[in-house]
Amino acid sequence: MAWNEWNELKSAPAPRADLIAHQDDLGAVGHEAYVLHGALLRHADVAARDHSARTAAALRRYHFAMGAALETTAGVWTSQLRSLLQACAHISNHLDHTKAAHARDDAKIRTAIRGVAAPEVPVSRLSAYFK
Repeated sequence: MAWNEWNELKSAPAPRADLIAHQDDLGAVGHEAYVLHGALLRHADVAARDHSARTAAALRRYHFAMGAALETTAGVWTSQLRSLLQACAHISNHLDHTKAAHARDDAKIRTAIRGVAAPEVPVSRLSAYFK
């Protein structure tokens, strides 16, 4: 890259990447996290459902090396599954809380701008905020 190209790039305005999340988007992401959490609970806990711990213990009792390997695999699977379930629950709960908090904030702002008696905010009152 030549020096003049570098100077041109430095003087060019940087592209903006604003993060915008709408209430509906937050709700959809939170719902998908909730659905994934439920599906994982029903279908992914194969280590417990297949009684891997008992099977591993039986294999170890008969001196099969596979028993220890199965026990390790089931332990890692269960640990990873719990972490994923916690993450899904955290995302779902956080987005539900965020959505509710924004709704409360919006209601507070509307009430503060409207005042107690006025159904709508007159233009003269709005202009006071932009001085």
